[in-house]
Amino acid sequence: MLPGPKGGQLMRVAPDTNVVVSGVLWQGSPRQVLDAARAGKITLFTTRFLLAELQDVLTRPKFARRLAQAGIGAATLVVDFAALAVLVQPANISPVVLADPDDDAVLACALAAQANAMGDAHLLQLGHYQGIRF
Repeated sequence: MLPGPKGGQLMRVAPDTNVVVSGVLWQGSPRQVLDAARAGKITLFTTRFLLAELQDVLTRPKFARRLAQAGIGAATLVVDFAALAVLVQPANISPVVLADPDDDAVLACALAAQANAMGDAHLLQLGHYQGIRF
């Protein structure tokens, strides 16, 4: 489970789309993040761009079988995640993550949300950005 921030505040998490996909389709640590949000132990944040990206990723052919097995559609999963997360207007940032420019959208969300956690390898490699530690 995720460690909490100091001072008894809820952890503020801006999850990468891949973390959300893993959490909604499989068991494991990403599912624990979503379960913690459902239990009110952490707060998730997202943006319209990240929700659109989630929709795009979940409709890829490689996930069709898993969605059929679960008996749920991509649109339903996106709506469910959107209801679980707080929608924020992303911060304006210059390109930061050159290895994966899509991760800049997660970083912009995290800055807007004043998040204290994210789950993405490229962002973890940064270590910190504008006062946010990864």
